[in-house]
Amino acid sequence: MTLLAAALLVTGLSASAAGRTPVRSVVLNVLPPGESGSLAILGPHASDQLRLYDRLTPMFDAVRPGDLARTFKPEIFGLGGQKPTRVERPRSGVRILRDRWDVPHVYGRTRADVEFGAGWATAQDRGFLIELLRGPGRISALDVPGIDAYSLVGSGREVESSPSAEAALAAQVTLLRRAGPEGVQLIHDVDAYVAGINAYRRAHGVPGAPWTRNDVIAIASLIGAVFGKGGGDEVRRSELLAALEDRLGTAAGQQVWNDLREQDDPETPVSTPGKVSWYTPPPAPAAGQVVHDFQPWAQPLGVRRHTAMSNALLVSARRSGTGHPIMVAGPQVGYTYPEILMELDLHGGGIDARGAAFPGLSFYVLLGRGKDFAWSATSAETDIVDDFAETLCGDDTHYLFKGECRAMGTFDAGTLHGRLGEPDRRLVYRTTVHGPVIGYAQTLDGRRVAIAQARSTRGRELLSGIGFQELNTNRVHSAKTFLRAMSKVNLTFNWFYADARDIAMFSSGRIPIRALGVDMGLPTPGTGEDEWRGFVPASQHAQTIDPPSGAIVNWNNKPSRGVPAADDNWAYGSVQRVDLLDAAVAARRKHTPASLVAAMNEAATQDLRAVRVLPAIERVLQTGPAPGLRDAQLLTQLDAWRSDGASRLDRDLDGKIDDPGAAIMDAAWPKLADAVLRPVLGPLVDRLAQLTPRDDAPNPGGSSYLTGWYGYVDRDLRGFFGGQGFATRFCGDGDFARCRADLWAALDAAGNQLEAAQGPDPSAWRADATAERIRFSGFLTDTMRWANRPTFQQVVSFATRR
Repeated sequence: MTLLAAALLVTGLSASAAGRTPVRSVVLNVLPPGESGSLAILGPHASDQLRLYDRLTPMFDAVRPGDLARTFKPEIFGLGGQKPTRVERPRSGVRILRDRWDVPHVYGRTRADVEFGAGWATAQDRGFLIELLRGPGRISALDVPGIDAYSLVGSGREVESSPSAEAALAAQVTLLRRAGPEGVQLIHDVDAYVAGINAYRRAHGVPGAPWTRNDVIAIASLIGAVFGKGGGDEVRRSELLAALEDRLGTAAGQQVWNDLREQDDPETPVSTPGKVSWYTPPPAPAAGQVVHDFQPWAQPLGVRRHTAMSNALLVSARRSGTGHPIMVAGPQVGYTYPEILMELDLHGGGIDARGAAFPGLSFYVLLGRGKDFAWSATSAETDIVDDFAETLCGDDTHYLFKGECRAMGTFDAGTLHGRLGEPDRRLVYRTTVHGPVIGYAQTLDGRRVAIAQARSTRGRELLSGIGFQELNTNRVHSAKTFLRAMSKVNLTFNWFYADARDIAMFSSGRIPIRALGVDMGLPTPGTGEDEWRGFVPASQHAQTIDPPSGAIVNWNNKPSRGVPAADDNWAYGSVQRVDLLDAAVAARRKHTPASLVAAMNEAATQDLRAVRVLPAIERVLQTGPAPGLRDAQLLTQLDAWRSDGASRLDRDLDGKIDDPGAAIMDAAWPKLADAVLRPVLGPLVDRLAQLTPRDDAPNPGGSSYLTGWYGYVDRDLRGFFGGQGFATRFCGDGDFARCRADLWAALDAAGNQLEAAQGPDPSAWRADATAERIRFSGFLTDTMRWANRPTFQQVVSFATRR
């Protein structure tokens, strides 16, 4: 039996009526560049999955059933009858079989044996990477002020942790013990996993301190902080509000600020039906919530990362050509070598699961499949982090809380050692009841306040492992049990599920219930009257099973109506990249695995600006004549490109994007965006761009169009024609003729820029496709065509279930 045949037959066949062609299960995945993480020799498994991944991209929307076997690999349990390429027995009771893709298939006589083997395989495949994650993970777990922990990975800077830091990490074990038998079992699983990592290190003479539970907790905290949280940027947003009020006046400034943050835009696309109602925005900011002149506690180190990436397309049985649900989904975590995800297949002691996991947390499969179901995730970015403005009592080290002055605490997290020639940095900072003090600021009435940051998941990251425990042991056996399992995950993710009967989605996170009258987009007064009132119960989270539409589609868009946009996410507007997927899914009444892959792949190279925003721009421009023939030609070329799908493909691999429309849009977009917003914002357009960039254009990192001014431009221009505009009219400051003239001037300026660089013939202009080819940061020189799609991706349709 071939591996593909095994993938198609993994759960057997089903036929709902006599004489009907049996339906086979499909279980496939891909994880570029490859399973290997070796730095010594870049062997065949360093980039073998890169070729699968890259092969799909130029197919655009023309993906056929036979193409799946050429662009994905089987995600079967075991080797499907094939001989292993190598076998290891790291200890009695443990076998690790490697398939042709070098995926480790771990078999254990006991559950501890399986976890030991998972640790051994992790050290073998990602040993270098997990060493890089240990130190930054500790900084992330403690929310050390001023440092972006993830940017330290690979920087060469070592973290010397303090006893206080290690004690804070170890406290999570106490929480697990209190969580009952599942929590205790998770501790045992982590201990066996750590033993496997250390056994591999000893056997191969790997230098450095042995691994501990705290290393696992630190990495859980780091991954959760990068991909599983939202919020925590209230101070910078507040400073923009203060500047807007200063420029426009209090009422107009607040109106513009509310327009720009789009906290609950009625037009923004959502993934689940219905509406949640756990937050009521106040009519105006509470006294003391608006601050300015922020002074950080420490010199910032690293760049704040906005990393909400991933997508999921699911159709229910009634919209499936096979009569069974189909899921095409995966997380987008970036492209590196070694890849930050790894793949495992784990069996024994009650565990049966295969899929991807973050190294250091790979004692369970985090994204993948069980016996007869599969699951995946996207970052939800729900707001679980708040800045609190602490009223000071006489000096910078005392603050008012519940009627009394309290002394701030001091926390010593250790030392961040500098690279050659750089000074060390002591990780010592002040704390309040809300968390680390990240800096100081002024309120509008002149009071000096300290800013402390509260995160609802701090010190609780490993507890989320209980949900994954239920997946890996197949205690999840239906959509309802899936929702129950994922409600135990504290981190903010959208979770997706498919079996042979149902599809489902649950949006997880330990979401604080804010006090009435507190605007969650601004710093919360820290005097004690406005503390969190508990946490949103699972029943009020966005969720669905087999929605009436027959589809669940998400690309980091808002999960449901009523979910307020986090303070650091101003991109839940009328245009979101999920619009591309929604259109492709809606184009067919029923889908097959191939057609759903085609829907994902079509969107993966489309230019969102051309597909979704250009029509509104064209509508304004076409109400009057173009200033010149060249400007008219530019608009005609943009429209023709949009009509042809607005793909950014370089099919002939000449290093240039095939259609001139891409070059025109790249040059014109920032000018068009400024033309719309500058009449009202003036010099504050650049201040806005620091909070949410004008564009999120294709780049060597892959993921694009997550955030940008797309919804601003679309909604404001449609408002001239009776559409759902903003309360503020931005373009032309409300003057339509001026707006149109400004847009034509922006397009003309783009034409001048391109003509100076590429000559007078617009039909010959081309954007550089080489510049946006995906590159694997690290040690791999291979590249891929740009594609806006998940890093690890599954194609799944089960024909039978338990």
